Amino acid sequence: MDRNHKVKTQKEQTNPFYDRAFEYLKKDKSKEAFSQFDKAKDLFLLQRDSLGVGKCLLNMAIISTNNGDFFGGQEISLNASSYFDKKIKEHDIYNKSNLNNLGFATENLKDYSQAIVFYTEALDYISGKIPETILKNNIANVYRKRGAYQKAIEIYQNLLKQQTNKNISAKILSNLALTKWLQNSNYQAAPQLLKALEMRKEDNDLLGLNASYAHLADYYTIKMPDSALFYAIMRYQNSKVINSVDDRLEALQKLIKLSPPEETKHYFQTYQALDDSIRTVRVAAKNQFAVIRYQTEKQKADNITLQKENGDKKYQIIIISSVALFILVSGIFWYRKRKRDIETQSQKAITESKLKTSKKVHDVVANGLYRVMTEIENQHDLDRNHVLDKIEDLYEKSRDISYEKPMEVNKPFHERLSELLTSFATETRKVLIAGNDAELWLKVSEQTKYEIEHIIQELMVNMKKHSQASNVAMRFENNGEQIKIYYTDNGVGMPKGKQFNNGLRNTGNRIEEINGAIIFDTEVEKGLKIQILFPIS
Repeated sequence: MDRNHKVKTQKEQTNPFYDRAFEYLKKDKSKEAFSQFDKAKDLFLLQRDSLGVGKCLLNMAIISTNNGDFFGGQEISLNASSYFDKKIKEHDIYNKSNLNNLGFATENLKDYSQAIVFYTEALDYISGKIPETILKNNIANVYRKRGAYQKAIEIYQNLLKQQTNKNISAKILSNLALTKWLQNSNYQAAPQLLKALEMRKEDNDLLGLNASYAHLADYYTIKMPDSALFYAIMRYQNSKVINSVDDRLEALQKLIKLSPPEETKHYFQTYQALDDSIRTVRVAAKNQFAVIRYQTEKQKADNITLQKENGDKKYQIIIISSVALFILVSGIFWYRKRKRDIETQSQKAITESKLKTSKKVHDVVANGLYRVMTEIENQHDLDRNHVLDKIEDLYEKSRDISYEKPMEVNKPFHERLSELLTSFATETRKVLIAGNDAELWLKVSEQTKYEIEHIIQELMVNMKKHSQASNVAMRFENNGEQIKIYYTDNGVGMPKGKQFNNGLRNTGNRIEEINGAIIFDTEVEKGLKIQILFPIS
């Protein structure tokens, strides 16, 4: 896939920012390169060099997608497309790279139909048999992801007949075998998959080996779990050599599913640490790119008052001097006020975004992972598939945090709440539940349910960390206008004047959002009593 950053202008005006951007790219400093391309774009605009502007945007789009910001990369690529002329032959390379990047970003956003449209349009600008074959292979891969196996198989077979390049033949052969097996689980794909693996070993194709190990691990998962485990280990080791974090995460997911129980926990801890690290880096990169683009637009807005035409002023200076002075003074006051307003709005938006993201990470990832670890600690017979499902669910939710996607709900709320509470029960701790039935929650909004679930989760996490309780009770009541929740435990209680941690402060904020109240009773001799109440509608 041709999505490298080296899209340079052949005959371009002097632009130091553009050259500096490529120097940063050579040093793998993508954020600095993104900023320099953004500055180069503005200079090209002043120089009326539309092609230079387009290439700056294209490089910014590729940097965004390579750093996991697929929405940002898609948006910038769409903007770049207006600067490339489809009728000019010299623009073909840029049209091809831009459409390829749009296809890649859209494919990763799982809009497979639109990804095929972009990839197919890119074929119009391809020159050379090998680039054309690689792009058609990518199109077939998207059909496979859509479940259109027969269409993908037809493309692979046609490409294989025409191919003489050993490296590409191995790629197509492995994809073809995997797709036939996905179409028909009885298909014997092993000979072709192993042949492709040997071809890649002979060529020392490390990226290709990674794909072969993944295909073989998937193929053998049901048929021969030991073989699947072997290839999953090989993929994990190879992914470290090629420094592919996403492949390492996928390999760890497979190892968690296939490994013996004593090794599963180790792989899970490794997965958790790596996933947390890469998610932090990618969210930071997305925010950085967004801030750079926002600041650029802000500067443009600040400069609007400086772009007035002065053509006729020398002939009218005496007549309109007083008017000009009034406009100048008004403009200065307007400029200062606008600048203050924009800075205030920018700071407010960034602060709100950080608080919202922090809250979601705490809800979805931190407490979610803590709950999974609690289940692992409390179960002697570890259900690996159950743990894997929860990990995969957390992984998908964590990826969706930046995109404001709604969380999918697959179970009735009262069942989810009961599962949450009982997950904290152990051999030394009983958790009793009363009154939590489906009818109780019939008239409660989804937003209120969401907040209540996380309030209760925070209380249970706090109980497990600090209370040392052996008995915990949670009772639910509906008096027609309000729902009351009574929490009781026999732990060490809560000392007077104790400062709440972030989790309990979040709990207070959540209660306010649903117009409810939370009451802590610290006067009991032992343990803790908490009452939560909120209106039904």
